[in-house]
Amino acid sequence: MSEKNREGKRSARDQMREQRAAQEARDARKKKLIVLGAVLAVLAVAVGIGVAVQSNRSSSDTPSAAPAGAIGNKNLVIPDGPANAPSTLTVYEDPRCPACGQFEREFAPTIDQLQDQGKLYGNYHIVSFIDRHDGGKGSKNGANALACAQDAGYFRAYHDVLYRNQPQETVDPWKDKSQLITLAKQVPGLDTPAFEQCVNSNKFGSWVSAVEQDFDKSGYTSTPTVLLNGKPIYPKNGTEDITPDNLVKWVNEANAGKTLGTTGSASASPAPTSTAAETDPNQPAASPAG
Repeated sequence: MSEKNREGKRSARDQMREQRAAQEARDARKKKLIVLGAVLAVLAVAVGIGVAVQSNRSSSDTPSAAPAGAIGNKNLVIPDGPANAPSTLTVYEDPRCPACGQFEREFAPTIDQLQDQGKLYGNYHIVSFIDRHDGGKGSKNGANALACAQDAGYFRAYHDVLYRNQPQETVDPWKDKSQLITLAKQVPGLDTPAFEQCVNSNKFGSWVSAVEQDFDKSGYTSTPTVLLNGKPIYPKNGTEDITPDNLVKWVNEANAGKTLGTTGSASASPAPTSTAAETDPNQPAASPAG
C-alpha cells in the first residue's frame, strides 16, 4: 500500500474518532440538560405544593367570619354570662361528645344559675374532633349551628337544647342539618330564615375549623375539659370529685370578698351584642386528667 493511501486511511479514522468524540460530548450535554430540567421541574412542583399547603394552613387558622360577641384570640370563644363576674368557667366540648352531653345535662342548670347570679362567666370553646375520629359531619354541623345561635343571641338556650337532645355518638344524625334546625324550634325566637340560612350555608365553617385547630394546639386531648379560673376541675378539683354542689362551693370560695358581676354585662342576652376581642385568660398550658 502506498504511503499516500496509508495517510488517507489514517486521516479518515482520525475524522471518525473526532466525529464520535464530538457526538459523545453533545450527548453528554443533552443528558445533563435533561437531568437539570427534571430537577427544576420537581423543585417547581415542590414549591407550588408548599405554597398551597401554607395558603391552606393560613386560611384555616384565621376564620373568615366569627359569630357576634365572640371573644378571645381570633374571636374563637363564645362567652355566656356577665363578663365582669369574679370567676370564669372555661369549657372545651364537642357537640357529639357523650361525656360532654352527660356533663351538660348534669351541670347546665347549676352553671346557668351561677351565671345569672353574677358569680360566673362562661367561656365556651366548641370543638369538633369527633368527626375526624368517628367519621361524619355532626360535630362540625353542630358547632356551626351553635355559632349561628350565638350570632342570633340565643347561644345558651340552644346549647342546652342541643345537649339535652344529643344522639348517640356513633349514629351521627346531625350530619343532616335539618335536624339541627328542627331542634331550634324549641328555642322561642331562634327558628328564623336567617338562622336556617346560617346553618344550611355553613356560614361559620372556617370559624369551626379555627376553633378545632386552636384546641389541637392547646395541649388538651379530651372533652369535656373544664377549668375554673384556669384550674382544671373535671372530673376532679384536687382530691374532690366534681358535683353540682361542689361546683357551687368552689365558685363561692373563689369569689369570697369579691364583687359579683352584673347581668347587664352579659354576652348571651336575647339580642346579639358585640364584644371587643380580648385574649382568653384561660388558654391552657397543660392537659388535665380525664
